[in-house]
Amino acid sequence: MASIFSKIVNGEIPCYKVAEDENYLAFLDIFPLTIGHVLVIPKVEIDYLFDLDDQKFSGLMLFSKRVATALKKAIPCKKVGVAVLGLEVPHAHIHLVPLNSERDIDFSKSKLTLTTEEFTETAAKIAGVFV
Repeated sequence: MASIFSKIVNGEIPCYKVAEDENYLAFLDIFPLTIGHVLVIPKVEIDYLFDLDDQKFSGLMLFSKRVATALKKAIPCKKVGVAVLGLEVPHAHIHLVPLNSERDIDFSKSKLTLTTEEFTETAAKIAGVFV
């Protein structure tokens, strides 16, 4: 069965898209740690990040760097944190989290609850500066 991320890639489930190319997709996490928390995925469904071939792995990292650059421009923060957990969804993915403190990337803390309008506005801000 396809992962929820593959269903997003295929357009079966909507997302708050911030960037996309032929191989990768970046969208807002719907259970964010901070405003602007983004997930970056390869469009091909591979469960474990380190099972990606070298070309896809390096492409995902370079795409993530571009997304992080846009994220930092769009969302006021000191840095953009990176986390790879990969246990909750069987599809390789990278978390990009705007940071003003190390506590901002604590996955055990309560997640934010945002409105549709807040998600839409945040996605548009990031997408608007993505190059």
